[in-house]
Amino acid sequence: MQILDGKKTSEDIKKEIAAEVQQMKANGEKVPHLAAVIVGNNGASLTYVGSKVRSCEQIGFDSTLVALPETITEAELLDKIKELNENEDLDGYIVQLPLPKHIDEEKILLAIDPQKDVDGFHPTNFGRMALEMETFLPATPFGIMELLERYKVETSGKHTVVIGRSHIVGRPMSILMSRKGNPGDSTVTLTHSRTKNLEEYTKNADIIITALGVPEFLKADMVKDGVVIIDVGITRVEDATNSKGYVIKGDVDFDGVSKKSSFITPVPGGVGPMTIAMLLKNTLLARKIRSRK
Repeated sequence: MQILDGKKTSEDIKKEIAAEVQQMKANGEKVPHLAAVIVGNNGASLTYVGSKVRSCEQIGFDSTLVALPETITEAELLDKIKELNENEDLDGYIVQLPLPKHIDEEKILLAIDPQKDVDGFHPTNFGRMALEMETFLPATPFGIMELLERYKVETSGKHTVVIGRSHIVGRPMSILMSRKGNPGDSTVTLTHSRTKNLEEYTKNADIIITALGVPEFLKADMVKDGVVIIDVGITRVEDATNSKGYVIKGDVDFDGVSKKSSFITPVPGGVGPMTIAMLLKNTLLARKIRSRK
């Protein structure tokens, strides 16, 4: 069993990007500029956005934090999005979710210029991904593909079972794993809450990618020997014995399933750290595309 170490891999990627940024500076080129928009004071969102800004500083990107009050109207936020779209100095930006309930998230995400959508959520970019064209891949699926590639996990001709059909992870993963190339060329089954006899699929899977959000859902008796496990789940579970009062659990019963796995991602330290690294990689791509134009 080999651990797919997202923490180490993400640090490797950041170092690679930092070296490229240094070369850009040496050549007198503009360095990538990423902005993050946050509305309100959601604690988890503030922490996540803060880590993105720190990562930008770490690798030499320019970064801007756009902090807006929770009372902002939808129209005012759309005006801010338009302003960011038209800002020539900005290569890409993200709008941190969730947004306050009085704001239509879909309307905001659709308003983002697809050429600055480094989260990869815009329908234009989703469509380009499905057509195997150059685009910004959704950061978490992009990170999973990068892990599979760097650890040389064989995916061609393998049966991949994806658990969960969200637009952020499950559905894009089903597309990416079936695309031509490496990683890819996999036969994919997309399962979800209405799938009957899920174990019939997981027991026959060579690769399982689970993004369900149910702690330790996938047990050892649901998988075969040699399976590759990608655990995207991340749930806080109350634990009085822990100083924080909780522990982080994935969708997979790690202790049991790891004994049967050839490769497995831990939680935390697996897929999570890769998400920010790939957001940075998308921003670098956005700068390159803009400079080509």
